[in-house]
Amino acid sequence: MKGVIVAAGYGTRFLPVTKTIPKEMLPLVTRPSIDFIVEELVASGITEILFISSRRKKSLEDYFDRERELEAVFTAAGDEKKLKAIAPPRATFYFVRQGEMRGTGHALMLARPFVGREPFVVAYPDDIHVGQPPLARQLVQAYEESGCTVLATEHDPPGLNRYGVIAIATDGKHVTGMVEKPAPGTEPSREVSIGRYLYAPDFLDQLEEEWGRHGEGEFYHAPAVLALARKGRVVFHRMQGERLDTGEPAGYLEAIIRYARGVPELSAVIDRLCGEGGA
Repeated sequence: MKGVIVAAGYGTRFLPVTKTIPKEMLPLVTRPSIDFIVEELVASGITEILFISSRRKKSLEDYFDRERELEAVFTAAGDEKKLKAIAPPRATFYFVRQGEMRGTGHALMLARPFVGREPFVVAYPDDIHVGQPPLARQLVQAYEESGCTVLATEHDPPGLNRYGVIAIATDGKHVTGMVEKPAPGTEPSREVSIGRYLYAPDFLDQLEEEWGRHGEGEFYHAPAVLALARKGRVVFHRMQGERLDTGEPAGYLEAIIRYARGVPELSAVIDRLCGEGGA
């Protein structure tokens, strides 16, 4: 199983910092958000990972490469803790650039030479998963049981109507459709699609077929997913664990705080500041 991370966007919600720093490199304290995505994939047994990026994102490549100068400094100092902190993940990384910002569907077609006709996990860096088992592993298990494309979902999250809400077949497993940002009271279910997918081998075939019918403008992955859903080839898997949404500044700030709450020395700082604020 291979992994694909779509990281080509401009990150305009985070301007002006994203003029020079890729959104995926914005940190949750000391670790860039993209590091959590890669950690999830590797922990799921996925050790060949393709980044679909764009111009001005070379820092992604640098981050997942070895830093030999620092290695030499920390080795000479015998600092094993810092050596471990800068060690790249045990995976092989590949990079391809989306030359034009033409949507997620266009980006994913660039993955064909990498994945061939194999199933593959796709991650969008706005959604960080916390908990066990890793979300990608959960999707692999769902694929092994169904043989279908798998959408990761979250049940009834806050702001449900800001998401794509799936319609569910009577078997409680298959996806029959999806409504983007439904009006309150019109939701087909309480399950929202989040930024993690496992695409079966027929997905790219369907995506390329949809591309042949596409006209002007950006091309997204949703038409191919919905076409497969109509054929009974898509299931959903309700995420086990917690999702941190870093897609916009308010969610990013919340993600930092929620992550820091799980680190004792950082949690103590939050408690102190909250205490001062209540004084």
